[in-house]
This record gives sequence, structure tokens and C-alpha cells, in this order.
Amino acid sequence: MGEVSTIGLDIAKSVFQVHGVDADGAVVTRKRVRRVKVLEFFAALPSCLIGIEACPSAHYWSRRLQELGHTVRLMPPNYVKAYLKRSKNDANDAAAICEAVTRPSMRFVPTKSEQQQSALMLHRSRQLLVRQRTMLSNAIRGHLAELGIISAKGRKGMAELLEIIANQEDDRVPAAARLSLNVLAGQYATITTEIGNIEKHIHAWHRSCEEADGWKKYPVSARSSPPPWSPRSGIGQHSRLAAASPPGSGWCPDSIRPAARRDSAGYQSRAIGICDGCWSQVPWPSSDMRVSTARNGFGSLV
Repeated sequence: MGEVSTIGLDIAKSVFQVHGVDADGAVVTRKRVRRVKVLEFFAALPSCLIGIEACPSAHYWSRRLQELGHTVRLMPPNYVKAYLKRSKNDANDAAAICEAVTRPSMRFVPTKSEQQQSALMLHRSRQLLVRQRTMLSNAIRGHLAELGIISAKGRKGMAELLEIIANQEDDRVPAAARLSLNVLAGQYATITTEIGNIEKHIHAWHRSCEEADGWKKYPVSARSSPPPWSPRSGIGQHSRLAAASPPGSGWCPDSIRPAARRDSAGYQSRAIGICDGCWSQVPWPSSDMRVSTARNGFGSLV
């Protein structure tokens, strides 16, 4: 039995599972390691290949283990599932990861830097606030509809409802109802302000990347050929989001990209330029890409 050369690491909140094999595939180590002891454990090991599922905190551990001289490969959890034996538990998961990381056909997820993850946090925080604002908008519309007050769809119609709520002289809204609606309207206004603040930071981030030549342009071949990881949806067509980013890439569908704003009046499907903070393997498919894909027999991307 030789020294460990490949390790499958199943990360968790408090206790991690380690499964290590030597160059011949014989099991060398199989143990549980507490979170506070993980770096100490790997610091004592010679440089080896470490496989981790691309799940929360995986990019952090990948950066820390690479600092210790190890080679770390992140894999989409769905790709690792095929190598799981028997029941699912931490030990079997670590063994499956150790097996999957050595497969030549395995696809890996690049490790994100702290700057890239920070940019993605901005996008995801904005997404959460937009969903919350939509919930408040639907609640306000529903409450006022019970009083026979309706408005048009969109922000303009919502603004009309907020004016009705703020108008104390409008007797269509009872006092008790106005009390609760004022609370919802206040939260709506607060969230709208916070979304605007986050969008300012997002635009500032993209401007800084643009000034530092951080924007990437992918070659024509990458934009004209169908991506190999685009799975078919339930109706036999490729999902647009799946076709745009591989599993685990963390691409944000609501990214506010200056290129999208300039080239297509805010419609992000035509944005080609992307920065280091929020990136994907391939951009949204263009009309040329959809035609090329249909001719090659891959189905429609619409």
C-alpha cells in the first residue's frame, strides 16, 4: 500500500469525510475530519489530487487547499451521483467523489476567486430582493382588488396603487386596511431603494472590469457550436439557461451587463461581453447559433 495520491472530500458544515487511495487504487485512508482540523490534516499530506463536489463553500476550500500545494478539482454533484455505490452517506459520497475525479470524461468547474464570488453575491442579492418586491406587489394588488381597486400591470400601475394608499382623503380604502397597506407600501419602497443601490454597485463593478480589460470575448467557434452540456428539457428542447452555462458555473440569469443594455435595450440574450466577476462558459445563444444547432440535429434552443 503506497502513499495517498487521490482524495475524495465530502464537505459539510462541521464534519468532513475523507476517502483517499494510492496510485494503484487501493484505499489508504478513510476517516472523518472536523472542520477546524481540515487544513491541518491536508497540510501534513504530500501534494495530491483532491476532488470536491461544487456545492456551497466548495470554492473556498478549493482555494485554501490549493494554497497548501494540492491540485483541487470541483465537479457538479449530478456528475458524481453515477459513481455512488449502495446507500447515500458521507463515506460513500467521499468514495464516489474519489472515483469520479479520476475519470477522463469528467467535466470540472473552475474555482472562482473571492472577487468573482463577491460579484455573484451582488447579482443573487438583487435577485432575492426582486422576488420579495414582486411578492409585496402581488399582495398589495390583491388586497386592493378586494376593495374594487385595480390598476394596469407593471411599475406604472403599481405607482398608481401606491398613490391611492398614500392619499388619506381617498375613502375607498378603510382606515384599518390603509394601516396594513402602508406597512406593505413602506417595505416596497425600501426594497426598491436597496435594489437601486445594488445595481449601482453592479454597474460600478462592470465598469472597473471594462477599464482593466477584464472583459472577455469568446471565439466564433464557441458561439457557433452547441455546448456539450446542454441537456434536453421535458418537451424535447434545450433549456436556454442550461445551454448558456454548465452545471456548477454559478451563472446569474439576471445579470445587469452594460453590453446587454447597449446592444439590445436591456435584453441580456444578446450580450457577448462578460467580466471576470460573473461569467459563463458560453454566452446566451444567438439566432445564428440556434440555426446552426438545428442543422446539426441538436433540436431548438428557443
